[in-house]
Amino acid sequence: MIPPSFVQDLLARVDIVDVVGHHVQLKKSGANLSGLCPFHAEKSPSFTVSPSKQFYHCFGCGASGDAIRFLTEQTGAGFREAVETLAQQVGMKLPDDDVSPDDRQRVQVLKQHRQTLAGVLGQAAEFYRAQLKGNARAIDYLKQRGLTGEIAAQFGVGYAPDAWRSLASAFSSYDDPMLEESGMVITQAADPSEGSERKRYDRFRDRIMFPIRSVQGDVIGFGGRVLDRGEPKYLNSPETPLFSKGRELYGLFEARAALRARGYALVVEGYMDVVALAQMGFANAVATLGTACTPEHVQKLFRFTESVVFSFDGDAAGRRAALRAMEASLPHAQETRSIKFLFLPAEHDPDSYVREFGATAFETCIARAVPLSRQLIDAASIGCELDTAEGRARVLANARPYWSALPEGALKLQMLGELAAHARLETSELHHLWHDDGQPRATAGTGAKPLRATRTLSRRLSRGTPTLLDRALWLLLHRCELWSALDGQSHDLLASQASPYGLLFGVFEQIMLDHGPLASAAFLQQLRACAAPGSAEDVLKRIDAFQEPDQKMDFAQELRLVVDRLRLGAVEDELKLLFESGTLSPDAQERSRQLMGVRARLKAQFAASASTG
Repeated sequence: MIPPSFVQDLLARVDIVDVVGHHVQLKKSGANLSGLCPFHAEKSPSFTVSPSKQFYHCFGCGASGDAIRFLTEQTGAGFREAVETLAQQVGMKLPDDDVSPDDRQRVQVLKQHRQTLAGVLGQAAEFYRAQLKGNARAIDYLKQRGLTGEIAAQFGVGYAPDAWRSLASAFSSYDDPMLEESGMVITQAADPSEGSERKRYDRFRDRIMFPIRSVQGDVIGFGGRVLDRGEPKYLNSPETPLFSKGRELYGLFEARAALRARGYALVVEGYMDVVALAQMGFANAVATLGTACTPEHVQKLFRFTESVVFSFDGDAAGRRAALRAMEASLPHAQETRSIKFLFLPAEHDPDSYVREFGATAFETCIARAVPLSRQLIDAASIGCELDTAEGRARVLANARPYWSALPEGALKLQMLGELAAHARLETSELHHLWHDDGQPRATAGTGAKPLRATRTLSRRLSRGTPTLLDRALWLLLHRCELWSALDGQSHDLLASQASPYGLLFGVFEQIMLDHGPLASAAFLQQLRACAAPGSAEDVLKRIDAFQEPDQKMDFAQELRLVVDRLRLGAVEDELKLLFESGTLSPDAQERSRQLMGVRARLKAQFAASASTG
């Protein structure tokens, strides 16, 4: 936990002009400074930094915040990491927490070790870039692929010489164990039975080298491609303390600004695809590193954009890769996010397609990409005969684990309807089948909806109003200790609201568990650091602009009133669904009586509050 007082003291000592100035070229503009916004593409400066307010704002895209916010948005760092970075710059030491001195020492040693490894990899990247300049064969290869020197320099492309120990000229000691741990050098153990000695040699030889950077810009690994024929065609760095193929994406560091400018990430399969697409104007392309797309990849992308397009070849291998990407994306799918799948002709990859048909044709392909909902149904339908009852039942059996992986919300509810229609069922029938596991329905009469389905659907549909939800969040930000005073039903009611409110209240609860009560400004910072960008950020900006609270206000009473009004809305929704369902079963009739009793009680409370206040 970082105390709010420490954060406030840090922001008072940090100069936001220096922080932003490391990433943006700023010029004096009256009392402020201005420059080109790093968060979207623009030709005329609309990005302003105020030294007096220690605040930045872009009049083009609306990005705004303090120094901590800038670092988290620009570098992809987490809240704590950004605070630590700024604290080091101004010589402040983070306050002690519950970590033991031994654990703290181990963390410091590990951090220093990682910095040393990054230094080794950065030095190797400089060596490879220098080698490329003097190798006509490697330069000719890149020219044949249509790359300019400018784009090669932007991505730090280099060349590993065709020699066993070329890195010996780049490092003072070729026997340095860090060369082996970083994955740059391979050590072959000695074999006493054969009299062979221990050997060390470069992992990458005679390859075009693509440095893989973290979102902070540090070199954490390499991908090497053969110039001619050879195996393997692509060779990656091994897993190290810095590098994990399942978490990193090639080109993400270079693509950050383009992701915001174009509004989506284009995920491809190769380094050359990324670089070639950037050359053709698609600087928002990134690539997985020779492995299937993982949930960690998808989560990282959604820190920078709300829309992802996966591009695959149209052959069987491409279809399998698309299936794995879909499975990785399902837990992160929300109403505010877009996930699509683009399939090119089997004889093309994105690089070859753009070079043959041009950028406009590729843009058309992207516009026709398949949405996640259709991809899910297509994947579940493979090998099924949809004109038979058995085939449609098989589709549902295939689709159920995919559907279950979706987070609760409107998208999951919509997909239930789509799958039901695809299988020629009513939505309520499929809901009953999947939630009651085939048990008899608690209904009576034609057209009646299952009681359990009715309750679940009503909970999902009871969304409240933005005004009430904004008010509830604002009240809790200023008196976060009131969260503990709410009962479990109130917690569930708030956390079950439609996106992004359910997400924000869920994150709010997690922060309370991790940190306990915080000052409102610090809590807002934590929410911004934890919640995904997009509509959640719009809500937080709107709440941040509310007037400061009147200290005479009875926060607890107003929060109870807001929650009760939300509860009344949920009751009204459920009653509406019950009465629209047709003839009610005895259980449904009992439920309706309970709900009408709750509604009467809540309305009486509101009337009493109005008469006294």
